[in-house]
Amino acid sequence: MDVTIHSAFLPHNDPDTALAFYRDVLGFEVRGDAGYGGMRWITVGPVNQPGTSIVLYPPGGNPGVTDDERRTIGEMMAKGTYAMITLSAGDLDGLFERLEARGAEIVQEPMEQPYGVRDCAVRDPAGNLIRINELR
Repeated sequence: MDVTIHSAFLPHNDPDTALAFYRDVLGFEVRGDAGYGGMRWITVGPVNQPGTSIVLYPPGGNPGVTDDERRTIGEMMAKGTYAMITLSAGDLDGLFERLEARGAEIVQEPMEQPYGVRDCAVRDPAGNLIRINELR
């Protein structure tokens, strides 16, 4: 069976700020930008991986989410505890320097983890945790 990851979803609370971060700070290409009902879903991804994308979505866009749940999601996003993704890079130090220079919120500088991974961590403008593993 040939199964791949096509897309992952990360919430945003400001589509223009999210777009600027993923396009201008991380260097992803924009693959789609769709609006409906005053909301936007933005699809981005690494230039060299056309089959893998991140969809930046409005967390309130799901009709099954209650008002109480929307408030909880907003609170968790503000604390940075709602969503996360792990990326990887061959030049972790170079990427980290670029992220830092472009104003990304630094959570952890590159370091060797006791479980055998060297990584760093930043937050996107919505508070989503982005861990970046070094490819070896």
